[in-house]
Amino acid sequence: MSESQNIAVIGRFLEEVINQGRLEVCDQIVEENFVELDPLPGQSQGREGLKEVIAMLRSAFPDIHWVVDETIASGDKVVTRFTWTGTHRGNFMGIPATDRAVMVKGVVIDRLAAGKMSDSRILMDNVAMLQQLGVMPAPGQ
Repeated sequence: MSESQNIAVIGRFLEEVINQGRLEVCDQIVEENFVELDPLPGQSQGREGLKEVIAMLRSAFPDIHWVVDETIASGDKVVTRFTWTGTHRGNFMGIPATDRAVMVKGVVIDRLAAGKMSDSRILMDNVAMLQQLGVMPAPGQ
């Protein structure tokens, strides 16, 4: 597939799966044997593991919304710089709901094969998120 088609697949994943919570769309655009190269603690591999993580995020942050800040494609890879926002209303990785709003920046590198996401590496500013949730002190506090 072309780089622009790969970008469109990632855009569809972000909008339909993450923002709208339509996990069934993963069956169309994510390989069954999907590999998360930097998984969250306890995250299962495969398409079902990815669905579980997204469901957990949407449960913890029901108003989660991802925005693409920048996208670069090269060959079979798409690099997306993003910002996501949400309100912490449910358990997140053992942290009870704080009702605090967060804004998290990050970068994800997705590789696609035959129009489906095959592996991914996501790097987010988790320290800033934990500070915004109030479970980690900000510098100087």
